This record gives sequence, C-alpha cells and structure tokens, in this order.
Amino acid sequence: MIDLEKVLLDIVKPICNDQDAVMVKRMGSIDDNEIILYVYAPSNDIARLIGRQGTMANSIRQMLQVASKIENKKITVKFEAL
Repeated sequence: MIDLEKVLLDIVKPICNDQDAVMVKRMGSIDDNEIILYVYAPSNDIARLIGRQGTMANSIRQMLQVASKIENKKITVKFEAL
C-alpha cells in the first residue's frame, strides 16, 4: 500500500519557500473508492503550487493519479492557504 500523503508531501515540499509550514492531510470521503488530499501551505506558497492558470496544480494531480492507479482509487487534491 502506497502512502499517498507522503508521496504528495515529497512532491510539493521542494516547490515551497517555507517547507516547514507545508502539511498534507487526508480527509474522509463518502465514496470508498475516492481519496481526498488537502495541501496546506502559506498563501504565497499556495500561489506557487497552483501556478499560472493552474498548470502546476494539474501537473501535481496527474502525478498523484499515476500513484493512485496502483490503489485502484480516484484521488482528489485540493490546495488551501494557512
């Protein structure tokens, strides 16, 4: 079983300036086949993680989709400012 929270944290931490403030939390879902992950970071780092027109966020989501195929689950990644 892959720890998707750690995988996501390993992806987003190097992108952020304040790496100690970055957190990834797994939230419950109504659907058993869905995993919801939230990335919490300072607002300037969230802007960096989302990127222009969401290009960075979409790239991060695509990387997690590859990891989630092994788990055979749908993954949703959301970004929130601290």
